[in-house]
Amino acid sequence: MAYEVFINDKELLKLYAGEKSKLKLPDHVINKFFATIQKIVAAVNIQDLLADKGPNFEKLKGTANRYSMRLSGKYRLEIEVVWTDDKQASGQFFLKTISNHYSD
Repeated sequence: MAYEVFINDKELLKLYAGEKSKLKLPDHVINKFFATIQKIVAAVNIQDLLADKGPNFEKLKGTANRYSMRLSGKYRLEIEVVWTDDKQASGQFFLKTISNHYSD
């Protein structure tokens, strides 16, 4: 596996574990959350994530290692990435939060 995924937010961890979470998210966003985790784990290299325009994996401006992936028009999964090599072929993805951007 090129990328490891860790969940650093207790509410995201509850959501992932199928427990009751304080996060009030539409079902389609929760489904995309799970699908996005699967995409990260399945990626062989950074190009796999960049090539899939759906989640729009992108670096957040003004940050050293913070990225986001689209869950819907309104929601983004914010991720901190610690690359374990210079080519970004392997790394650790720390899921931080689901943020509310724009409007659906």
